[in-house]
Amino acid sequence: MRKYVAEFIGTFALVFCGTGSIIINEESKGAVTHVGIAVTFGLIVMSMIYTLGNVSGAHLNPAVSMAFALAGKFSVKDLLPYIISQVAGAFLASVILKYLFPANEFLGTTLPAGSDAQSFILEFLLSFFLMLVIVNVATGSKEQGMFAGLAIGSVVLLEAMFAGPICGASMNPARSLAPAIISGHSEHLWIYLTATVSGAALAIPTWKYLSSTQ
Repeated sequence: MRKYVAEFIGTFALVFCGTGSIIINEESKGAVTHVGIAVTFGLIVMSMIYTLGNVSGAHLNPAVSMAFALAGKFSVKDLLPYIISQVAGAFLASVILKYLFPANEFLGTTLPAGSDAQSFILEFLLSFFLMLVIVNVATGSKEQGMFAGLAIGSVVLLEAMFAGPICGASMNPARSLAPAIISGHSEHLWIYLTATVSGAALAIPTWKYLSSTQ
C-alpha cells in the first residue's frame, strides 16, 4: 500500500505543478514562460524520483509502469494498482486546479497545435526516448541511484522544451487524461493515450536488443 500511496502523491505533484504552471502562465499573461513550464515539469519529476523512488520507483506514469512490466522489471500484479493510483493522483490535482482557477478553459490539457498525425508521431518518439533513458538508469521497483532522477528529469525538461509548443509533450497518459476530462476537452485525448503507451512499449525491445551480449 505504501507503494500505491507514493505513486498517488508523486503523480498528484507532477500534474499539480506541471499543469499548474501552464494555467498560471495563462492567468499571469506569460509570467512563467514556455521555458519555465518545461523546467517545472523536469524539476518536479526529478524531485519526486529522489523523494519517492526508494518506495515505489516513482513511475508517475502508466506508460512507464506498463513498459517496466513488459521488460520484466516490474511485477505484473502491481500494474493495475499502480495505474489506478497514478490516475487518481492526476485527477485530484486537476480537480483542485479547477477549483483554484475556475475560469481557465483547458486546465493544462495537452492539445495538438498542428495535425493529429504530427502530434501522434511526436508523442510516440518522445515517449520512446524517455522510456529508453528510464529503462537504462532505473530498476523498475526502487530507484536509489544518484543520477536516475537527474537523467530522467533532464529528458522530461528537454522534450517539453522543444516539443511542448506543438504537441504538449505529454509522454504520460495520466497527465493528459485528468485535465482533458475535468476541463471537458477530450477531443484529442486518444493521441496522448495511445502514442505514449506504444512509444514507451517500443523502447523495451530496443533496450533488450541494445543490451544483448550475444
